Amino acid sequence: MSDLMDNYDTGEFFDELVDAEGQCRVSSGRLIRYLESLPSDELEKRRQAAEATIQDMGISFTVYTDDGNIDRAWPFDIVPRTIDAKDWSVAEKGLKQRLTALNRFIDDLYHDQNCIKDGIIPAHIIKDSKNFRPECVGVSPPFGVWAHICGTDLVRAGDGEFYVLEDNLRVPSGVSYMLENRAITKRVLPELFENDDILPVDSYTSELFNTLKALSPRAVRRPEIVVLTPGIYNSAYFEHAYLAQQMGAELVEGNDLYVGDDECVYMKTIFGPERVDVIYRRIDDSFLDPEVFDKDSMLGVPGLMRAWKAGNVALANAPGAGVADDKVVYAYVPALIRYYLDEEPIIPNVETFLCEDEEQREYVLANLDKLVVKPANESGGYGMLVGPHSTKEEQDQFATLISENPRNYIAQPTLKLSTAPTLVAPGTLEPRHLDLRPFILQSKKTYVTTGGLTRVAMKKGSLVVNSSQGGGSKDTWIVKTKGAK
Repeated sequence: MSDLMDNYDTGEFFDELVDAEGQCRVSSGRLIRYLESLPSDELEKRRQAAEATIQDMGISFTVYTDDGNIDRAWPFDIVPRTIDAKDWSVAEKGLKQRLTALNRFIDDLYHDQNCIKDGIIPAHIIKDSKNFRPECVGVSPPFGVWAHICGTDLVRAGDGEFYVLEDNLRVPSGVSYMLENRAITKRVLPELFENDDILPVDSYTSELFNTLKALSPRAVRRPEIVVLTPGIYNSAYFEHAYLAQQMGAELVEGNDLYVGDDECVYMKTIFGPERVDVIYRRIDDSFLDPEVFDKDSMLGVPGLMRAWKAGNVALANAPGAGVADDKVVYAYVPALIRYYLDEEPIIPNVETFLCEDEEQREYVLANLDKLVVKPANESGGYGMLVGPHSTKEEQDQFATLISENPRNYIAQPTLKLSTAPTLVAPGTLEPRHLDLRPFILQSKKTYVTTGGLTRVAMKKGSLVVNSSQGGGSKDTWIVKTKGAK
């Protein structure tokens, strides 16, 4: 028996696996007892086996640096995170509620804009949004759904409750790593999957296929679905290839497609042109169609917007969905849920200060050392200030940025993010902060992944979990406990 947990200290934070008295939570008891039963050197052998598996499977991601692009093996922690299925069932309902409201909001913006007329969200917020696409006004995609794939970032604070940190509705990534995390864990901790307490995650790709299939403009048994990638140098290319392979879809780049005189999209094949019904696009709006957006784009397809507007091809996510991706819009989502659904939000937002509001801006500028400041449309952990971990010089820089463009910044309290045991050295577990990105699919019906991608801040005390910023990941277990359905 090892003394793996003897010196584990949760400190002042809510720990996902261990309570404040050092006892296992109900969902983690079996896991921790198993880990402690292993000989002292066995867990390290399992960790090394996980690293070898990652190398063998070629699981990687790309980090962009000033010196060029660096391809790195996927950083993985062998100790899974556990969540009680009873807690997750509430979060799942909240995620479905949120995406339903967001899609109604996006559809409203591109049609009647009742939410603006009724004073739910100020007109200038949308007018100044760089992701609002006037080219999409009047378009009605199937089921009124614009964001078909959403990655919503959740955190647990000191009270153990889930909060929404942000919504990702443009081209959210990470789901392939969620699936691979499970595959790796099954290889290195197979004994723990001998019963059905751990809910499976492997239905995602079939659910994604069904979500996309439902969008097809043609009533055919198997519509032609393609995954549109920017190419091998994109940081998420591994995921693009993985999802295409798992769905049995074609992985294409922009020059593999063209729009015919009939305003349909065709894929070039060795057997001749083949009509495309649905494009799961993994490139940003601005690169989609050089006829409409960036005329210099080599990644998109000339005429694609014409084909989409004519109803001859479906795009997931639809152009213009990113208007709800704005972190300023995020602050209004609880009000949008009440407006469109006449319901109270099931999962609350994190308290948010809008720097465009003079009173709130003054508070933010006076408390930069205590707050997290985020730009409205950045992702990947870039361009943000984590106040307690920042220098006076960095705070002064952000004060200038906020004053010059207050619409572009929000601020939030520095949360006491939950932690989970992480293997930091042979035989040594320490708490590390984490978040969770579940993925929600919506077209004819709505589906939520069982858990999601858990990202871990591998540096002690760090709150930045993004892999591009030095974070790692671990498998996420939704565990059936007594009384859970």
